[in-house]
This record gives sequence, C-alpha cells and structure tokens, in this order.
Amino acid sequence: MIPPKPPSRRGKGSVWRFIRDFRGDILSAQSDRLYRAWMAEFRGPFIHSFTCNDPQLVDLVLRRRPMDFPKSPRMAAGLQPLLGNSSFISNGATWLHQRRIIDIAFAGGRLREAFPAMWDASEAAVARLAPLADGTETDIEPQTGHVAADVIFRSLFSIPIEDQVASQVFDAFREHQAAQPMVNLGGLLTLPRWARLHGRNVRTSARRIRGLIQSLIRERAERIAAGTAPADLATKIMTTPDPVTQKRFTDKEMVDEVATFFLAGHETSASALAWALYLLAEYPEWQDRIADEAERALTPDFACVKQLEISRAVFRETLRLYPPVAMTVRECRHATSLRDRKAPAGAQVVLSPWHLHRHQRLWDNPDGFDPGRWQTENGKICQRDAYIPFSAGARACPGAGFAMIEGPLILSALVRAYRLEPPAEPPVPVMRLTLRGKNGIRLRLTPR
Repeated sequence: MIPPKPPSRRGKGSVWRFIRDFRGDILSAQSDRLYRAWMAEFRGPFIHSFTCNDPQLVDLVLRRRPMDFPKSPRMAAGLQPLLGNSSFISNGATWLHQRRIIDIAFAGGRLREAFPAMWDASEAAVARLAPLADGTETDIEPQTGHVAADVIFRSLFSIPIEDQVASQVFDAFREHQAAQPMVNLGGLLTLPRWARLHGRNVRTSARRIRGLIQSLIRERAERIAAGTAPADLATKIMTTPDPVTQKRFTDKEMVDEVATFFLAGHETSASALAWALYLLAEYPEWQDRIADEAERALTPDFACVKQLEISRAVFRETLRLYPPVAMTVRECRHATSLRDRKAPAGAQVVLSPWHLHRHQRLWDNPDGFDPGRWQTENGKICQRDAYIPFSAGARACPGAGFAMIEGPLILSALVRAYRLEPPAEPPVPVMRLTLRGKNGIRLRLTPR
C-alpha cells in the first residue's frame, strides 16, 4: 500500500494551463517530472521561476547564501493580512532584529520548561477524544488542531485552549486556514497589486485573530509591569531586548510574532499529527510498536522524550511524506547562475519539500512509508542533504526542536489510549495554509 499522493500534471504545460490547475490544487498543478528533475525552469508572460530539487542548490539558497535569496515579497503579500511583517516573511535588517530576539527566547532550557504544557495538552486530548472512540469514522484534523493550539496557548500564555480568548483565536484560525493558502498564484506570478487583492474572508479572519492576540498581549504587558507575569514564552519574548540595538518588540511586532508562532506551531503540528495518525491506522504494526513503547516509556518526566524512539521515527517519516509547508518561494536578489542557467534578479526560486522528500533519484522507496529508513545509510544521507520539513540554515524554524518533542509525545499518548483504523476512502492531500486532507482526514477510534 502506497500512502495517498495526488496525481501530477503530465506532459508539457502552458502558463494558462498552470494557472487553471493551480487554482484547483497546487500539488496536482506541478509536473510529474519534478520527482526526478534536479531543477525545472518555467517561463511565461507573468512568471519566471526555478524549482530546485538539487541538494546543492537547496544548500546554496538556504545555507550558503540565504541573504541573496530572500523570502519572495509576492509570497509575503499573501500572508501579510495575518502576519504583518513578522520574521516568517520579513527580510534584511528587520528579519535580523526579529530573529536575534526570538533565538534568545527559544535558547537554553526552553524545551524542558515547555514540556509540562505539552504533557497537559496531550492528556487533555486523550480525554477529549473519548466520546469519539466508538468505532465510527471521525475527522481527526479538528482534533489535532485542537491539541496543537492547546500546546501553543499553554506554552506562550500559560492558558489552556478552553480559555475564552484562546478558544476564539482557535476558531478564527480555522476560518483563516480554509480561506488562505500558504503559496498562492500571487506568490509566483508577477501580477499587478489590484489582481492580488485578498478575499473578504481572509481579511476578516485575519483582523479578528490579530485583535484577539492584541488583547492577550496587553494583558500580559500589564502583568509584566506589575511583576506578576508567569515565566512563559510570551513573557520571555516581550522582555528580551535585541542584543545589538537593545530594542524590545513593540506591541504590533509582538502581535506579528504571536500570529506567526500560531501559524508555524499550531497549523504545522496539527497537519503532521493528523497525517501521522492516518499512517498509523494504515500500518497497524507500527501503531502497535508505538503503543508498546508508550506503555514502557511515556511518563510526565522530560527524560521520557529520549525513550520515544519509535514514535519519533514515525513522526519524522510523516514529515517526509507530508511536509506541512509543502512549498516555499524565495526570490533572486541579484542575477545568478543555477545549474548553468541564468536566473535574473527577481526570478522566483521555488523550494518544494514535497518533491524533494519524494525525489526518485535521492530516496530509496520514496513514496513508501518506512520509519525504519532513518537507520539505513540512504536514510541518514538524505536526512542530512534532502530533508527540510523545518527549512534549514539561518531561516530554519526556531521551533523545530519544540515540534520534535511535541509531535512524538502527543502521538504516543493518543496511540497508547486508542486503536486507530483507516477510513473507507483514503484522504487526498491538498495544500492550503498547510498540507491537509481535501475532505478532512477520517479515522475510526476505539479504546485500547
């Protein structure tokens, strides 16, 4: 059994066919040749792009010369209603200032300090699923979104998802997720600004989210001033000065970053967890191995994290097959050469973890589910050279270590409590804000 994979466009396509297919499904609009090609150049009236699968090109863009390949401003325009000018989409001196503060906030013991929040959220998720564990099909995506949001709010603001404001933010994010893709046509095509206006649902949900986050930040600022604020991630970020400029985040900058943490930490984790649970339903032998491991090793002690080896391998393999951010777009700051092709300044550089992680010239059994691959020579080489679920280099996700503890922990807790069985029809991967099931990801749960 091969895990679900959307069909690819076959043959040579025109710009107009690409636009038509892209509006239906971003992944299916891509050529099937990308699973073997090291690079693909696409030119047309509105677009000049290079999709790079060569590990050396990926290394060039992400690690060796990241400032020469900034985030595409056209991609940023698609996310600005929600994220403002946060570190996820900013460039240059602004981005450097933001990352200096964020990197300090995430450094030194932060994972150990966040573990109790992850544990409490996982326990709450187990209890929340009990009424659904009756053997009938249920969409697991809302549930993984719920637990991922719970982790974020407990870690950032020391409040559970049941808090009134947290619950409202969660509901608004679900609306925004359905309305706004991570990469849209405006991120790839040189269209006039009037042609890239945001839909009403995108603007409305973004305003609602930012307003709710603003209320949380104002309340936290008051508690910081009064000396009563908890020592959580929000307090750490709000009180950390940039070591170069000594400036702290303004309220607006803090709203931008919290929205980004929620997008990067909630949407991505929810996506990965849902796909992991589906894969375990289809591969019961791995499910049973995780359940046995969890019975032995899962405890409310941070030290248990190292013992969840099978769960971690499954989660890592899920991120390979179903990377939450399946594509991202950079821009050539200067004219350059990519595999002996001239790329002019302003050309779009598309990095696609979806295709890189399934590349037929890099991976053994690229479309198969095999958590054991990480112990093989091929798996170790590809993990180093062709595996970027959290990006890489200077702009790698600062929460990567956070996610690699949260994911296996929640997965272990859920599988220890429930047996998972697959749905009658497999889910169809589509790329929205993150990689989701076109009609949800349905499973059948029963108590163990």
